[in-house]
Amino acid sequence: MSTATAAKGAIEEVTLRVPSAFDDRAVRDIAACLKPLLADVFALYLKTKNFHWHMSGPHFRDYHLLLDEHGDQLLAMTDPIAERSRKIGGDTLRSIGEIARRQRLADNYLPFVEPEAALAELRGDNLQLAASLRDAHAVCEQYRDVASTSLLEVWIDETERRAWFLSAITRDRRSNR
Repeated sequence: MSTATAAKGAIEEVTLRVPSAFDDRAVRDIAACLKPLLADVFALYLKTKNFHWHMSGPHFRDYHLLLDEHGDQLLAMTDPIAERSRKIGGDTLRSIGEIARRQRLADNYLPFVEPEAALAELRGDNLQLAASLRDAHAVCEQYRDVASTSLLEVWIDETERRAWFLSAITRDRRSNR
């Protein structure tokens, strides 16, 4: 048995119980919506940083700084999402592999993406993330998880703001879209 397999077996045998005001079904459902949400945020963070690192062109400085700001916002979401799941008695992501299995946003493996295309892709990803945040909000609201819904509302606003900025930058001036 490999060390990784032995470690995996040991992890599966131990369950960290956390006292919670939520019943088992609520914990299961809320944690189940937060895990893929967290995976999406990590995936979007890395994609944002990828485009940030590989940005070029006449607007380099502006786009580079904008994407750095966006990356900071996304990274700041990760710990509260994971900790919220743990606080209510659920579990959370444990590895990069689990992130890859649970993320719903597509990765971008291209060695270079034109700035306008990169920003448009991030705009779409942020809009998709906003929809996922709303879905998670509905689940949390169903169980009266006020703390989670409150966090999600702030993140929805931040995500819509990122999408708005990216939309304004990538707007097609000929068609006004």
